[in-house]
Amino acid sequence: MQIYPGQSFIPHFPHGSALTIGNFDGVHCGHLRILQRLRAEADARGLPTVLMLFEPQPAEYFARIHGRETPYRLSPLRDKLRLLESSGCLNAVWVARFNEAFAAVDAETFIRRILMEQLNVKYLLIGDDFRFGAQRGGDVALLQAQSAFVTEQVSSILAAGNRASSTAVREALSMGNLAMAAQILGHDYCLSGRVMHGRKWGRKIGCPTANIYLPPHRYPLSGVFVVEVTGAFGTKRGVASFGLNPTVSATTRQKLEVHLFELNQDLYGQRLSICFKHKLRDELKFDNLDALREQIFRDMDAARAWGT
Repeated sequence: MQIYPGQSFIPHFPHGSALTIGNFDGVHCGHLRILQRLRAEADARGLPTVLMLFEPQPAEYFARIHGRETPYRLSPLRDKLRLLESSGCLNAVWVARFNEAFAAVDAETFIRRILMEQLNVKYLLIGDDFRFGAQRGGDVALLQAQSAFVTEQVSSILAAGNRASSTAVREALSMGNLAMAAQILGHDYCLSGRVMHGRKWGRKIGCPTANIYLPPHRYPLSGVFVVEVTGAFGTKRGVASFGLNPTVSATTRQKLEVHLFELNQDLYGQRLSICFKHKLRDELKFDNLDALREQIFRDMDAARAWGT
């Protein structure tokens, strides 16, 4: 899968392309259905499969410029690209930079300049709620009126009794319902990042933790979790705290800290993948470190016992 970052590296396909467009946040089972259908239609036409992504996601961009709180994000770009590649359905992904200039492109210009001239689209597959162009002025009818390419839609699918959507996954995670989130995603909810140096207070109380750097998005889950962590050491179970750490910190940025069982090695600089398996409890603020330490060891016992 070839990745084209930003407007300086817009791909061009002289013999045409089969395209889909969207945020694909979380890469849930509805997204996978779109990708599988795109692959089948592209193969029938002898075309490469292409996905056009936006970074930042449009809702994030508009929230920032209007001074509003940004919406929750499921997958940082690196994790999203990993999930997309694992689908085996795509030849190329264009990560379009969503900025003021891009937001101002009207729907008809978008069709002519980007879809037709640049990407040379011959087949376009979109979801049932797709809108595009400045002020969301473009819709399916406008796309289907074009004779240069065929436009088709994929209807929504149901998972866990809900429409499979990134919004449904965010809601499930915010409620701590990891099982429902996994049903809609089609996989466990996971995040990845490098281990960085922290304040090392966990080591001081006998519970060393790996501090995971995550891109500064807002993530929809918070609390203490049973996790499975994969790195150069293989896969280990552990317990993770994800949130603001109110007992020891006054930050407004979420932190992910993981204690791994049966592992005693230097993890600094390693990239770890953390898969959330079960929520143990909400985040709490303790009166002192002794009370926090006692709760952490109870959490560790609960995480070891979970699933047994």
